[in-house]
Amino acid sequence: MTIYGDARGKVINVNGNPFARLIGLGIAGFLFVILLFASVARVESGNVGVLTLFGRVTGEVLPEGIHLVNPFKVNHELTIRTQEIKESASVPSAEGLVMNLDTSLIYHLNPEKAAEVYQKIGPNYLTVLIEPNLRAAIREATASHSANALYTGEREMVAKQVRDQLSNLLGARGILVESILLRDIQLPTTLKTSIESKQQAEQEALAMNFRLQKEKQEAERKRIEAAGIRDFQQIVAQGISPALLEWKGIEATENLAKSVNSKVVVIGNSKNGLPLILGQ
Repeated sequence: MTIYGDARGKVINVNGNPFARLIGLGIAGFLFVILLFASVARVESGNVGVLTLFGRVTGEVLPEGIHLVNPFKVNHELTIRTQEIKESASVPSAEGLVMNLDTSLIYHLNPEKAAEVYQKIGPNYLTVLIEPNLRAAIREATASHSANALYTGEREMVAKQVRDQLSNLLGARGILVESILLRDIQLPTTLKTSIESKQQAEQEALAMNFRLQKEKQEAERKRIEAAGIRDFQQIVAQGISPALLEWKGIEATENLAKSVNSKVVVIGNSKNGLPLILGQ
């Protein structure tokens, strides 16, 4: 390689200069290392990587691990782990009463739609998409149920209604809903007191009905027992005759006569002909 110098026309030959060659190799190696590092994409555990090329989403989604990619592509990580959103809001009931409702949404990102979510919604899809729809679904569900029902026995129905609505809406956008939890419902104090009083009265009425039913069963048992005793006595009375009684008296006299104890037996009682035992 020949390089022409200054105006004096001096010619410098670097082909045989080992120092210049070493610098060139160092620069080439440095550029190679930079390109190598730029070509390696690392995705953390529990995440997926969405690749963009000059700001355009390519549609490629990388699973967790190490990957070799185009050095001009940029990797954007999105978590696919199960996450929880806690929402506390004032919601209306069917009667127009305002209640404080604490709700939890359990969800995760669909990895197959990670590129679409990043392109159309962005990495802040939680605040842009999930939270507003969660609030709207909760309000719509509670507005179709009475406060009394929400406080007593229809929480699961409300949770199912919210879950179904969010599953249809968010599922199509790449967010999978796992469950909805209604943690706490706080009613106005006056309404809560009246509901609790009503429940207490209902419990007392149920307890009274139980006691009355138990007493009725006991009375029925005693009636059946008395009827059985009466029937037994009637049957026994019908089967006892004077002849049977005399015969049993004779048998008893014979048994007494065979015993070793001393006694006086008078035979020929004028009333019924049975022996008369005077003493021992």
